[in-house]
Amino acid sequence: MSEKEQKQWYVIRAIGGKEKKVKEYIETEVHNNHLEDFISQVLIPTEKVYQIKNGKKISREKVSYPGYVLVEAALVGEIPFMLRNTPNVLGFLGDTKASTMEATPLRPQEVSRILGRVDELSVGEEENEVPFFVGETVKVTDGPFSSFSGTIEAVDNDRKKLTVSVKIFGRKTPMELSFMQVEKE
Repeated sequence: MSEKEQKQWYVIRAIGGKEKKVKEYIETEVHNNHLEDFISQVLIPTEKVYQIKNGKKISREKVSYPGYVLVEAALVGEIPFMLRNTPNVLGFLGDTKASTMEATPLRPQEVSRILGRVDELSVGEEENEVPFFVGETVKVTDGPFSSFSGTIEAVDNDRKKLTVSVKIFGRKTPMELSFMQVEKE
């Protein structure tokens, strides 16, 4: 491969919520047309989000950068045209004139930051939790007292539990809640 045909990372702007369809379509086109030499990776940066539903901790993936799909490609021949004309694609990030068919690649440090963040989020399962402090005011988000506010009286980081004093019927009542059942106000 010559210098011009070297693969670089590009950002494709997609219609919000259609990132997975864009990724699947591009991967299908690459496979069907044997374009593996020109397009090697298609990524949607995601992060794990945890929430409590019906007393159970549920994790789901959330798109980190809605409306964007990362593609490692060599933009030669019909490749830019094929990527731009993928259903639900608005164009390349940094496009000023669609007629010139020039896309701006990401700088190496931007790529490593984005990919590093993706790796970090997939490895650090519960690292995204915010530390809590005694005396801080929190709002209960799950359980029979959801939407009540209270003050943290004790924090147990090992068990990921808090003792929160909530005012119920004019009396302060201590409750033990998990980190996932409260949010900072």
